[in-house]
Amino acid sequence: MKRLKLIALATITGASFILASCHKDKKVVPVSPPVTNGLYILNQGLFNNNNSTLSFYDYTAKQVTPDIFSSVNNRGMGDTGNDIKIYGSKMYIVVNVSSTVEVVDAKTAKAIKQIKLFNGTTGRQPRDVVFYKNNAFVTSYDGTVAVIDTSALTVSQYIPVGRNPEQLAVANGKLYVANSGGLGYPNFDNTVSVINLATLTVTKTLTVAANPQNVAADAYGNVYVSSAGDYASVQPSLAVIDDVADAVKTQTNFDGNSMVIQGDNLYFITSAGKILVYNVKSQTVTNANFISDGTIITTPYSIAVDGTTGEVFVTDAKNYSSNGTLFAFDKTGKKEYSVTVGINPGKVAFLRK
Repeated sequence: MKRLKLIALATITGASFILASCHKDKKVVPVSPPVTNGLYILNQGLFNNNNSTLSFYDYTAKQVTPDIFSSVNNRGMGDTGNDIKIYGSKMYIVVNVSSTVEVVDAKTAKAIKQIKLFNGTTGRQPRDVVFYKNNAFVTSYDGTVAVIDTSALTVSQYIPVGRNPEQLAVANGKLYVANSGGLGYPNFDNTVSVINLATLTVTKTLTVAANPQNVAADAYGNVYVSSAGDYASVQPSLAVIDDVADAVKTQTNFDGNSMVIQGDNLYFITSAGKILVYNVKSQTVTNANFISDGTIITTPYSIAVDGTTGEVFVTDAKNYSSNGTLFAFDKTGKKEYSVTVGINPGKVAFLRK
């Protein structure tokens, strides 16, 4: 969730809404674990309202479980879930304001361990997670990357990086961390920390445009960093980093955020609410408006691509205070279905048998 979204959520008051009926052929009913062949949707909830939820959509039954985490674990997940990824048999849920990482069984959503990321009594505010070999790496707004042993599920160390790091990506045995400085508005950070994954130390700090937030790596030796700019004179941009030389190759003004990569394509949400497709092999925009059937999404919030089917999923936050919607599109941009999920639906994780 970007800084502007944090501001929007922090200023909204009002209660959660009961999950509404979804698309006419998609029922909203409880599903008993274990669950397979579907996707999890991490709903951030309202900032400081302690109401993040985890929805699950079953592909076969075409049913949604509104909050599988609470129903399975008999407790809430916490405040402002920010990232979710499956690694092996476990799923890691990063809960920002609660400063926790919930580790659950990927097929049942049953809690295995709650890892608290605190510096004394102060929460570190974790943001995003990636994996490399036996470790999970979690950025936190206190300017660190936590190294979590995926077997012991304990933090082995914290690596200092730049201010308020957001997303991170693994490429060529290194970790690239976008340091946004988002809490220091209007004095944003403008750096990317490069961490050697063998030594777990920062080996280089690269300069990009103000407020870098999203990071992705392709199969051709490139790391992409999208920066939001300063919301005034500095425009959003896209930097391309050579993952061998660790140098910025190009940096151009670029209207796109919520970046996700699948194969040779980078998908972005633009400021106009369109889904833009950028081909990493040709280094060009190949589709300025992926949605081809006229489907309207009120407030596109995040995007995910299923590498198995090629389907593209876009979440709609609506008005940031009521239940949102998950839209599924085929690879040609035509809507397949939509389902109602929780408040401010963010990241998506795909589950397969």
